[in-house]
Amino acid sequence: MSDSIFIGIDVSRDTLEVGSTAQPATWSQPNTTEAIEALSTQLLALGPALVVLQATGGYEFEAACALQAAGLAVAVVNPRQARDFARAMGALAKTDSLDARMLAEFARVLNQHPKRERFVKPLADAQRQRQRQRLQALVLRRRQLVDMLTAERLRLRTSHASARPSVEQTIEFLKAQLGDIERDCAEHVNARHAELASALGSVKGVGTATTAVLLALLPELGTLCRRRIAALVGVAPLNRDCGLMRGKRTIYGGRADIRQVLYMAALVAVRHNPVFRAFYERLLAARKSKKVALVAAMRKLLGVLNAIARSGKHWDDSLHLA
Repeated sequence: MSDSIFIGIDVSRDTLEVGSTAQPATWSQPNTTEAIEALSTQLLALGPALVVLQATGGYEFEAACALQAAGLAVAVVNPRQARDFARAMGALAKTDSLDARMLAEFARVLNQHPKRERFVKPLADAQRQRQRQRLQALVLRRRQLVDMLTAERLRLRTSHASARPSVEQTIEFLKAQLGDIERDCAEHVNARHAELASALGSVKGVGTATTAVLLALLPELGTLCRRRIAALVGVAPLNRDCGLMRGKRTIYGGRADIRQVLYMAALVAVRHNPVFRAFYERLLAARKSKKVALVAAMRKLLGVLNAIARSGKHWDDSLHLA
């Protein structure tokens, strides 16, 4: 283990700052397709045990995919986790070079983790990667349009009469764009994930938009146990205990985009799905707050969807009510 080499890559829009545990100095590469291919060849010659990249708003995606395709073990880590590790190592300053060196040291620690597979994901084939990337782009664009549409509707309430026609035209345009994107998402899901989408959609409350977000942003669905998938999404309550103090359990971290669609799906489920309605009402009867009960319903819904993705079976009310 002491002879192994670990690589850390600090990602920005234009450059990749590369650090190695085998040398004190870092080096910079352009964040372009050609430079990434050259970097893959260079790192293959070094034979690192693990390469760690810091997630940077999607700028790391091409490099991570290319390095994985070259046969390297790659982990993409949360920037907050990487920064916390650097502070724990005494590195309070922040530069691209320092971040790359700290990521290389972080790679050494992750490689020794007893559950290394949590961080190093197996690479799907190139076609599946392209399909998932396309669905991710459609889901991201849908979220952007929803945000813009919400902003314009809020402006309409306070806009002056002279500006109102412009706002109304913008709202109509955004509605049309949103309809087009949702149609593209549905076509993509039905063409490539028809059976899984049908199984997930059999749960009352889970629609096409929810299914598309899950398929795009939660590829681990159906591969993890219910506890791990809940922790990954961020709907598992975390302890806050110290000595004799027992703090209030709260949810924290995880994937916010998944939680947003689960929240809306759970709202529908507790109203119209008899299983989830009974579960929700039982928690309220136990004097739980509505927010706690709804988060519990989100967690239960995620567990159900995870089981459906694993088994491929459709939802059956009679089985769950028995």
